[in-house]
Amino acid sequence: MSAAFEPRTAAELAAAVAGSSGPLEIIGAGSKRGLGRPVNSGGLLDLSRLSGIILYEPEELVLTAAAGTPLAEIEQALAGRKQMLAFEPPDLGPLYGGPAGQGTLGGMLACNLAGPRRPKAGAARDHFLGALAVNGQGEIFKTGGRVVKNVTGYDLCKLLAGSFGTLAALVEVTMKVLPAPEHERTLAIGGLDDARAVSLMTRALGSAAEVSAAAHLPAGIMPSLIGDGGATLLRLEGTAISITERLALLRRELEEAGTELEESASRESWQSLRDLRPFHGTEEALWRLSVPPAESASVMRAIAASGLGPVRHFYDWGGGQIWLALPATGDAGAARIRGAVARGHATLMRAPLPLRAAVDVFQPQEPALTTLARRVKESFDPAGRLNPGRMYQGI
Repeated sequence: MSAAFEPRTAAELAAAVAGSSGPLEIIGAGSKRGLGRPVNSGGLLDLSRLSGIILYEPEELVLTAAAGTPLAEIEQALAGRKQMLAFEPPDLGPLYGGPAGQGTLGGMLACNLAGPRRPKAGAARDHFLGALAVNGQGEIFKTGGRVVKNVTGYDLCKLLAGSFGTLAALVEVTMKVLPAPEHERTLAIGGLDDARAVSLMTRALGSAAEVSAAAHLPAGIMPSLIGDGGATLLRLEGTAISITERLALLRRELEEAGTELEESASRESWQSLRDLRPFHGTEEALWRLSVPPAESASVMRAIAASGLGPVRHFYDWGGGQIWLALPATGDAGAARIRGAVARGHATLMRAPLPLRAAVDVFQPQEPALTTLARRVKESFDPAGRLNPGRMYQGI
């Protein structure tokens, strides 16, 4: 039976890592355990007991919490002061067959997840100010601070975000928070093919209307909210007066009247896209493609022409991100999908465990980058104790 550690303090966490005789799999609530390659470990490092808000200074727009704190608890505290995590972290628990509302702050940062507001607000790592963590040698270290601007040396927060627990186990994290918008509305425009929709989203995001999110849903995606015909969605946030003026401006600039989604319908639509609800409850393999927006429609044309057969997809981030679902057979289209992505990368976000063990989940790296990744891993975790192989085999 695998050994399980449930530390309550940084010291207990450090002792568990230092005393481990083999590799450890790090989890918070385990809501994203299906993301990444399977970890071959003899021990489980459960950080869920490292929980609770440690410091919240609304006037300074800064919050510090233990890494195992549920995101739902963080967002409830922020909502009470009309603030938010601006990068709109998704709740992916149901995507992997689990309950909603279980994801943790540390898990979200480890995966560097961000939702539809990403083009305007940036990624999770852009709001990650500081951390207390334990490396693979069982050493406690700090990086960053509790101010929005700090010059304390190397910005290890940027490195830890998106490292999937392969470099260090987070104990505490400090985040920048921002005021939440008072209202939101969405302009839904129907009848556009992928290429026209991407062009329109690019114009909208570059306009003076301050669009906070732009997505295109082809026919059949989310019909309960926008109908069977699909739509291009453009979100505006702010005060009611400001939204009304900017919505009129956006319609003039795009020369499209569209249909206006009021507050509740707008919120429900973007939460559905954020949490990838169109793909809940299916056995499909799910890919995330990050590409230059100007190339996204041609990437999808190439994938359609590659012989993969019918796929389900939608565009987010103004075309910079494509979510693509198809049967989880063979290599789940890995060779053809990556062959169509000339610039950017393709990540296998969901697939059965044997498939994730056989196929590169993350975009294969050039040899020089693989060498660099090994050196970084060795500097933090020379014995290979922390989530070995979660991102790349042998790292």
